[in-house]
Formats: sequence, structure tokens, C-alpha cells
Amino acid sequence: MRILVSNDDGIYSPGIVALAEVASGFGEVRIVAPDVEQSSTGHAITANRPLSYRRTPVKDFEAYRVNGTPADCVALGVHLWEGADLVLSGINLGSNLGSAIWHSGTLAAAKQAALLGLRGIAFSTPVDEQEPEFEKLQPHVEEVLRLLIQDSSAQLLNVNIPLNPRGIRWTRQSLRQYDGKMVLDKDPMGREHFWFTVVPSRQADEETDRWALEKGWISITPLRLDLTNDRELEKVGGASAI
Repeated sequence: MRILVSNDDGIYSPGIVALAEVASGFGEVRIVAPDVEQSSTGHAITANRPLSYRRTPVKDFEAYRVNGTPADCVALGVHLWEGADLVLSGINLGSNLGSAIWHSGTLAAAKQAALLGLRGIAFSTPVDEQEPEFEKLQPHVEEVLRLLIQDSSAQLLNVNIPLNPRGIRWTRQSLRQYDGKMVLDKDPMGREHFWFTVVPSRQADEETDRWALEKGWISITPLRLDLTNDRELEKVGGASAI
């Protein structure tokens, strides 16, 4: 099995090394990741300039850094490798839950795999003031990978792993609603600028990804590319012409 590993934290993130090490137990691994951090870039692709890549030493792995987004990295990596069997993204420094998956570069890398007809799995873990203990997370990543490779055919999956999890839960995406908040600040020269931040406006529903992580469970959420609102489409009489 050929496994392409990417992320949005950049080629030098300790999370991508931890994920690649686990993945190497399941097949041949190649790392293709952004040359700089690309967090919250969503599924942006680079269309207004050419992409380039350079081989970069990352432990014992064949690894390349790309001057583009996570989606760029997967598209270019798959092209250069002439295909792959599985694309893994992460381990992201910070959870990707609920509405956050709309702008997550980590999930975008896995989603790009699905757009190419491949399987994509995104891995994330919560962070606080200190860097996550990736060595302690690795056995749980291995357990999840074994489960998903052997027992699941889902093409696109979002996985969030807390430290010292109590087990694994299959979950749905949290419909966490956000109040968009702009925070005024000033730079060192006294000029005004703004930070965009989001605040959860209600508690997570049970059996959702955010609920599971808050309860100490590993959350696995199967996703799909089709964004069609089937219920609304049925209300207006299906795909008939007006």
C-alpha cells in the first residue's frame, strides 16, 4: 500500500512525523506538505502562479515541501507518485470539529484525496499551552488506522484524538453554531487591525464529534463530498425544471 502523508501545519511539524511513523507500519510512505504553515486555508488551490517542490529531509522518509496549500500538496504529490492508495493528513495541532471543518486545511488535504477518487483520512488532536505528546498518541492513531483500513470503506473521514482516550466513537459532525466576532487591536505602530474569532453559541449535541472529544473519546466522523440538501430538494419537487 502506498500512503501519501500531508498536513496544514507545514513540513516541519512534529505531528506529520508522528503520523508518518505510524503509517509506515501499513505501507510505503511519502510525505508531501506545505513549506510554511497553512492553517485555516480551507480547500484553497493555487491557480495564479506555478507550484514547485523540493526534497526535504524528514527523518528517514522520502519527503517534499511545496510552496502551496494542503490541497495543492495532495494533488501534486499524487501526480508525482503516479497515484496512491491512501492519503493521511495531520496530526494537526488543534482539533477540527463541527463548523471548523469548513475552513480546515487538514481536512482539505483528505478531501482533495476524495476528489481524486482516493481515500482520505484527517487526524487532529487538541492543544493547550504545551505541544501534544505525540508518542503517546501514536498507539491510538495505529488503532484507528487498523480499524479504518480493515473494517471501513468510507472514502473521507475526520478523526480527532484526545490524549489518553477512553475509546473510539463513531460520530456525526456537530452543528455547532458560531457567533462571528471581530476583535479590534493595534499593531506596534499604533495602527488598528482586526482579529476574526469564533465563539460556540450553544453546547454540542450528544453523539457529535465535539461531544465525543469533550467526553474523552476518539471521534471518527464519516463525511461526504455531496453538499446537496436532499430534504430541501424533495420539498421543491426534486430536480425538476421550474
